[in-house]
Amino acid sequence: MIRITQAQRDLYQAEGHMVLPAVIPPAMLEMLREECSYYLGYYDSIMDAKGVQTEGLSHRGKRYFINNRYRMSSRLWRFIFSDLMAQVAGATVGPAAQLFHEQWVVKGAEQGMKFSWHQDSGYVKWYDPTTRHRPYVTCWCMLDAVNEENGTVYILPHSRAGTKDRIMDHHKEDGTNDLIGYSGPDPGDPLIVPAGSIVAFDSYLLHRSGPNKTDRMRRIYLPQYSGAPIRRPDGKPWAMATPFLKGGKNVYDHAGDSAEKFGPFPAGKK
Repeated sequence: MIRITQAQRDLYQAEGHMVLPAVIPPAMLEMLREECSYYLGYYDSIMDAKGVQTEGLSHRGKRYFINNRYRMSSRLWRFIFSDLMAQVAGATVGPAAQLFHEQWVVKGAEQGMKFSWHQDSGYVKWYDPTTRHRPYVTCWCMLDAVNEENGTVYILPHSRAGTKDRIMDHHKEDGTNDLIGYSGPDPGDPLIVPAGSIVAFDSYLLHRSGPNKTDRMRRIYLPQYSGAPIRRPDGKPWAMATPFLKGGKNVYDHAGDSAEKFGPFPAGKK
């Protein structure tokens, strides 16, 4: 169990982010690293079978976004629906929370690509321009220490970007398939944090990341939680709406949440 201070909660509500340094237990962190290695090999094999080097936002060897595979794993649910993540979700989206989306975000050694200024909710709006959802929380879970050399995230607080209550229009960048929501002069604030840390930010917060110039991968696991299901115009969930918290209590049912029942690849896009 960790203690999320009132100052951290206030910063999240006002500026859209908070930092929880080195809170992931060592055994859990090692499990996430092992799972990451598996999913990288798995995704490379998919791209090889298709004969492609780029698929969506992923560029082989350079940058990976591997989405919504947790039901393929026998272990990932223990982190996604842990008491630790229950505290983070409760402190950000409130006492009712669902798993909305989860993904691996990895930058390859020496050739890891940048990622452009965007809001996570900008990706929802891109596919559903009518969306009116409230911010969900993105949890950057650091498998490696991050800094400016290996492509850490840069954030633009709400007070500087004017984004506390709005989802900006985004445009797609040719070549990378990035959605871009900001092209102004503010460089943002780099987050320098150790491995095992969690940076939580709301989905309206503008953020970007730099290239990885080091000889090691930069690995992130990124679960996202919403306070209510986020739906498409047809009423179906945009990605997932797996129950997690109800009245502040963990109600996740692992036995009822299986790949056989739901399929391993929910329909979300990111």
